[in-house]
Amino acid sequence: MSSAGKPVALVTGSATGVGAATVLQLARRGWNVVVNFSRSQPDAHRTAEACRAAGADALLLQGDVSRDAECRRLVQQTLAQWGRIDALVNNAGTSVFGDEAKWEALDEAVFQRILGVNTIGTFQMVRACVPYLKAVGGCIVNVSSVAGALGIGSSVPYIASKGAMNAMTLHLARTLAPDVRVNAVCPGLITSRWFAKGIGEDAAKAVQDAYVKGVPLGKASSPEDVADAIVWLITSAKTVTGELLMLDSGTHLGGR
Repeated sequence: MSSAGKPVALVTGSATGVGAATVLQLARRGWNVVVNFSRSQPDAHRTAEACRAAGADALLLQGDVSRDAECRRLVQQTLAQWGRIDALVNNAGTSVFGDEAKWEALDEAVFQRILGVNTIGTFQMVRACVPYLKAVGGCIVNVSSVAGALGIGSSVPYIASKGAMNAMTLHLARTLAPDVRVNAVCPGLITSRWFAKGIGEDAAKAVQDAYVKGVPLGKASSPEDVADAIVWLITSAKTVTGELLMLDSGTHLGGR
């Protein structure tokens, strides 16, 4: 298939982690991909090169999804490159780590930044992409979290942002049907560099050890595990919309 005839996926926050695993899996399946980053430029370059080595065209685009003008620019640059968008994956996200003892540090600026990226950014990307997704019968996958369903997670603003994303996913699935399918994946603990960097290597290992002992499946997810589900929702789940897919090793079932 020529590059012009391939489907196109715009994956936000795809320099590393779940986003990087997703664009690479799609590249291997014959998709062209946008590798988007905000600050991780060297990682984004490596991810884009890996996608090209897999046979895809990869467009490397910097952009902060909390800014509406940058969301619209990402979409227009994608269209200028390929003339279509078949899938949008809202993966860009941010958080802080803190329990009740650190609530005083959660000022308005912290809340606004987390909600701006995780929730408002998701809406802005959807709004910018919808006409082009409708034109091809495309789909949207929002990368949420079990935090939004169970009220547990790294911080209050993160939990709130993912809860809002889950509610928005359901609304969008109704509103955009039958032209566009909209789903979300809700991972539990993901073994990622971001998590280890956020709380430190030793603390991350302790949290992971406790997690795997307490969840029914006895394991955490890798970025590739989450990407598997995202790619399935994009490429195979043709009658699935409005789904909040729990990828949490059974966390939502309670402890074992």
